[in-house]
Amino acid sequence: MGIKSGGSAHKQVLGEFVRNARSRVTPQMAGLSHGQRRRTPGLRREEVAQLCDISVTWYTWIEQGRDVSVSSTVWSRLADVLHMNKAERAYLFELAEMTDPDHGKSQYGSLPSSLQACVNNCTGPAYILDRCWNILFFNQALDTVFNHWPSRQQAPNLLRFIFQNPEAPKVVVNWEQRARRSVAEFRADIGAHLDEQDISQIIEELLASSELFQHWWSRQAVVEREGGIREFMHPEKGYLEFEQITFRLATHLDYKLVMLLVRPD
Repeated sequence: MGIKSGGSAHKQVLGEFVRNARSRVTPQMAGLSHGQRRRTPGLRREEVAQLCDISVTWYTWIEQGRDVSVSSTVWSRLADVLHMNKAERAYLFELAEMTDPDHGKSQYGSLPSSLQACVNNCTGPAYILDRCWNILFFNQALDTVFNHWPSRQQAPNLLRFIFQNPEAPKVVVNWEQRARRSVAEFRADIGAHLDEQDISQIIEELLASSELFQHWWSRQAVVEREGGIREFMHPEKGYLEFEQITFRLATHLDYKLVMLLVRPD
């Protein structure tokens, strides 16, 4: 990194954006002890600097909008530390006038890469969903249940599978009931984000492609995601039954870990 004299309006906007993002990240989200009482919400500058492995002075200059030269690797670490979603991460690199070096994170947001290992270590089917119901990570057991549909997709999306894939009614037992429930759960997930581009795009696509989605979306039903029995019909393994459990990630509340537990006979 280097520093140039002065600053610019562009850098000021970048600094304000970073400062605002810092204010939304709690010590718990960053894996830090809450410690003594804080005067302001969010992380302290020195905490962000430590987590990014840069000096407090350098980080302060970034927030102040000084004309500092920061590498793309440092911007990537900063996006991770500040738990930026896909849109925020893209905006950060746009303001920084750099290319995001982490393709996966630029597509899904700053999620820990260890999440793939997390789902791999689940003995039953498991996957990570974002707020658009994109399946970001999944294990082999989940791929098998869906007859290898996830692994055949460049960007598997559970809503697209339910409402656009002709195989869905054959794979998901009580498909129409599950489809109706899925729409209500999805609406509950994205209520505060309806105007955001990724949300509006998937809604418009499903409204245009599926009369069933259109029907249930117009009913305005809202329910929380719940556990319970999930039944599938596999072309080779036959009837499969699981107990579904869903957890929200403590550091990324827009993302969910879904586990399908094998039920005892």
